[in-house]
Amino acid sequence: MNLEPVSHFFYSDRLKLQFWDWGTDDKPVLILVHGGLDHARNWDWVARALNQDYHVYAVDLRGHGNSAWAPGALYSVAEHVLDLSGMADVIHKFPVTIIGHSLGAAVTLLYAGVYPERVKKVVAIEGVGLPPARKLEERPAADRIRDWIERVRSAENRTPHSYPDLASAVRRMKEANPFLSDAVAQHLTLHGTNWNADGSIIWKFDNFARLGAPYGMNLSEVTAVMSRITCPVLLFWGRQSFAVDPDDAPEASAIHDRRVVKVDHAGHWVHHDQLEIFLQETKKFLAANGRE
Repeated sequence: MNLEPVSHFFYSDRLKLQFWDWGTDDKPVLILVHGGLDHARNWDWVARALNQDYHVYAVDLRGHGNSAWAPGALYSVAEHVLDLSGMADVIHKFPVTIIGHSLGAAVTLLYAGVYPERVKKVVAIEGVGLPPARKLEERPAADRIRDWIERVRSAENRTPHSYPDLASAVRRMKEANPFLSDAVAQHLTLHGTNWNADGSIIWKFDNFARLGAPYGMNLSEVTAVMSRITCPVLLFWGRQSFAVDPDDAPEASAIHDRRVVKVDHAGHWVHHDQLEIFLQETKKFLAANGRE
């Protein structure tokens, strides 16, 4: 029998955000944070595997899944850190363990640097070496703002793409990640889409979440925040990924207690592409002696 989570909502920055609760109350807290243009139910396989030892929660970031879209369509990394902080405060059982992927992994690492005393361990899947920190490093502020304005204006005139049926959306999901099995792609698509009135399918995420913000931390600032992380950190990287190898990411080298796992035959979504390897390495890391 497949365990199903319970849906809850909390408020952060006046937005109504959803998280999924997998139980159990007497276990240590584990929070799962998805990546950009994704949703919390992408963690279902991980949540079920770790639920024996942890009280697992999975959050839908603002503008994603069943969480509210941000008025004004600002989706800065700092705002995502704010939302994670709000959810952790609602749970209020510190220190917590957090697993994040991509954008969610970057948010998780920054949270661990801002609140080091509140985090026991971090597993970050492809959360370092992300392009935004590098793009913000050298570009003049006027150029950043102008480019952002042009992206927003373009998005305002764009009609979100729809699909005639679920099968078409599943095919698009598999185009984005060829490593996905049919069953996983179907699950991710079912939980990541809504139906329009005419029966067509549309993704749940806010298209403006693609745009980020015209401001943010540059690479040196990100590195400084990550240098404040005191808990053990496990960094995953798929060898067939477009992301930067953590060993080549300056911000990763600032994390004092880190371990890197590089996974063959895996792209950006290591926890989907090589689930068994991901779970094996994660369970071993979480069980090891570390911060209590």
